[in-house]
Amino acid sequence: RVHGDSISSAKMLATRSAVIKEVSESSFMYINMELARYLLDQGAEGMQKLDHVGFTLGQKLVERLTRERGRFSDTLEVIKFLCKEFWIYLFRKQVDKLQTNHRGVYVLQDYNFRWLSNLSPNNTSVTAKEAALNYLIFPCAIIRGVLSNLGIACVVQADVQTSPSCAFNIKLKI
Repeated sequence: RVHGDSISSAKMLATRSAVIKEVSESSFMYINMELARYLLDQGAEGMQKLDHVGFTLGQKLVERLTRERGRFSDTLEVIKFLCKEFWIYLFRKQVDKLQTNHRGVYVLQDYNFRWLSNLSPNNTSVTAKEAALNYLIFPCAIIRGVLSNLGIACVVQADVQTSPSCAFNIKLKI
C-alpha cells in the first residue's frame, strides 16, 4: 500500500465520522414533532416533560456554544446572542425582528419558523393555531434554558398569528 493512500483513507474516515455526527434537519424536525405529539397526548404531565426536555436541551446547547466565549456584559448582549448566534445554530437563520420595551420585555419574531412549516393538527377538535402553540412549548423551553444558563430568569411564551410565522415573548423576572 502506498503511503498517500493510507493518508487519504484516514481523511475519508475522519470526514465520514464527522458527517455521521450530524442529523439531517428534516429527520430532527420529524423526531421533534413526534416527541411533542407523544408527550402532548399525555396531557399536563406530558407538557411538563416536554418543557423539562426543552429547558435542559437549551442549557446544554448554550454551554457548548459559549465554552470559548467571555462573559456577556448585559442582558441586551445576551438577547442579541440568542437572536443571532444561537438562532442560527439551532434554526439555521437569524431572528427576523427583535423588539423591546426597555422594561424587561423582548419579542423575537420569526416570520418563517421552520419547526412549524410542516405542522398539521392531528384531529379536528384542535385548531391550527392551538396545535402550533402546543408544539411551541418545546422551543419556548429551549429559549428559557438558554437564558437561565446565562443568568437570566424569565418567562417565555409563544404567539402565532399565521403559521409558520411566530413570536416569542420573553419577560424577565425582576
